[in-house]
Amino acid sequence: MKTDLLISLAQVPVIKGNIEANLSNHISLVEASSHLGADVVVFPELSLTGYELALLERLAFDKNSSNILTLSEAAIQYDITIIAGCPLSVPNSVKPTISAVICFPNGQVDFYSKQYLHSGEEQYCSVGGDDYLFIIKGYKIALAICADFSSPAHALKAKKAGADLYLVSALISDSGFKADAQILSNIAVTHQLPVLLSNHISSTGGWFVCGNNSVWGKSGKLVLASQTKKTGVILCSVRGEEIKEVVLR
Repeated sequence: MKTDLLISLAQVPVIKGNIEANLSNHISLVEASSHLGADVVVFPELSLTGYELALLERLAFDKNSSNILTLSEAAIQYDITIIAGCPLSVPNSVKPTISAVICFPNGQVDFYSKQYLHSGEEQYCSVGGDDYLFIIKGYKIALAICADFSSPAHALKAKKAGADLYLVSALISDSGFKADAQILSNIAVTHQLPVLLSNHISSTGGWFVCGNNSVWGKSGKLVLASQTKKTGVILCSVRGEEIKEVVLR
């Protein structure tokens, strides 16, 4: 049975390759999201390291990393599910995946790896092979990382698997936002799924990003965009199949 679900879309500053500082910034927004009553907080693609492809091999986490443990402890302490972006080591490969770590309040930790790469990413990264959906308060939530949503097959598989929401971590530039926003709107209306976006606010990997965390209802209509690069969160309240309320904090 579905009950009201509150998702926090984090706009977090990211420093190139500085995992310690980035992790501290994450924990601050995790704490703030928890105090605002959020059930889930989601961060952008590669949020813990920055989108620094040439550094990913050196910065890659293994699944038992102390940084993962710190996030997991925060999820338990603040009673919130945390989704953060990191490069993840791959056995028998020097190329990590671009991944999300999902830390639950009960101590469970899962991982999802990006399945579709932008041109040039294959030089530095391996691809993931499995979809990822999780359930909170009766809602089945599908995760996508950036270029995943550019492939129609990704959202289609999510819908066929019973997804109620399509949750995206990304790096979208100022110049690319209009086109990508149209793709995300089309996913919402095509599959009758609310679509939620967490994007970078700090320039990273040579990209000038736009922030502008956004939410589209299942009609494809933009419910709210932050229209800012400021640190903070968008709170998206979901009831049943509808976006009940979106608040920028």
